[in-house]
Amino acid sequence: MFPGMKTASVLTAADVERMSLPGKQVELVRGRLVVHEPPGTRHGAIAATLGYHLSDYVRRQGLGVVLAQDTGFKITSDPDTVRAPDVAFVRRERANRIPARGYAELAPDLLAEILSPDDTPAEVLAKVAEWLAAGTKLVWLGSAAVRGARLPPGRWPLSARGE
Repeated sequence: MFPGMKTASVLTAADVERMSLPGKQVELVRGRLVVHEPPGTRHGAIAATLGYHLSDYVRRQGLGVVLAQDTGFKITSDPDTVRAPDVAFVRRERANRIPARGYAELAPDLLAEILSPDDTPAEVLAKVAEWLAAGTKLVWLGSAAVRGARLPPGRWPLSARGE
């Protein structure tokens, strides 16, 4: 798959944690490595702004912890799935389950995913379903391509409207 790197047919979260793929972002889906290019600048700006406002509110209210873009969460085992949302929130009562090293073995209580132009409805809905099945209570979807969180009509079976 990558020069000089041996990969088993099914990887674990521990395998992914030891990997180094400079300039790439990785997730593990049912033991299979998924490699992505880094998100675009607008995507990053939206995630940072959302994370900033959510973090400010959460901190002032003492509600828990907000985690930055692409923090990995191990949401299933045997085979392992490690997903990394753009912004995540974990309630104060569960924050002690976040280890000092490695992936938290829990789903965030709330998360945000900023859609990329190449994301297909099937991929996004599958990812949302994985998060919800793992215990996430609320998933926000946003788009770097349009203002707010409106999704292109006809292409998506659901929509969320911003301002």
